[in-house]
Amino acid sequence: MNNHNGSLLKIENLTKTYKLGKRNVQPLTDLDLDVSKGEFVSVMGPSGSGKTTLLNIIGCIDRATKGSVLVDGVDVARFSESRLYKIRRDKIGFVFQSFNLVSYLNARENVELAMELSGKFKGQRKQRALEFLSLVGLGGRELHRPSRLSQGEQQRVAIARALANDPALILADEPTGNLDVANKGEIIKLLLELNQKSGTTIIMVTHDEQVAHQTRRLLYLQDGKIVKDKQQRNSVDILS
Repeated sequence: MNNHNGSLLKIENLTKTYKLGKRNVQPLTDLDLDVSKGEFVSVMGPSGSGKTTLLNIIGCIDRATKGSVLVDGVDVARFSESRLYKIRRDKIGFVFQSFNLVSYLNARENVELAMELSGKFKGQRKQRALEFLSLVGLGGRELHRPSRLSQGEQQRVAIARALANDPALILADEPTGNLDVANKGEIIKLLLELNQKSGTTIIMVTHDEQVAHQTRRLLYLQDGKIVKDKQQRNSVDILS
């Protein structure tokens, strides 16, 4: 793995256990992972292999039972809820399969929402929202509500929102899962461009092999462990 940019995410001995009735379930077992700044990593694996649990722990939505999780040099595994909230707000952008847009807000307001508690002034938030919408190809659509946007456009708004606070890391959970083939290609192309031009680090969970093979690095999870970690060279093909 190229580590010339330094490590952005370093996970050691990560284990997650929870109780389901009388049973102990362990979606992740002694998992190690190192992701450099500027990498774009796909994560694949069968249902129940621990993909979403891993993303939720990296994203400070869920907590590890054991092990350390360093995000941008800070071990978040033992943080209080209020400190985790700040990490989520300042360091991590989320993109979900279901877009998670607020239906009664327009595209610009949805992006601004991410900056509400960032300490930026209203005018500043508006300006940044317009810049990011333009960056994802939605200049001129800022005042449309989600119902007036295609699914591909809604996902673009979600990506603009994820970028709004200049996160160190973007976590994308099945970002193309609800999209048709044309929109799927557009969204993965957009993520690749963001990664290559801005150096944004992206970790993406996907079931789609075609999507996964567009990224430089591919992880396979099985039974809570990384069973394959391979470098791929074909990520630039889609952009050429």
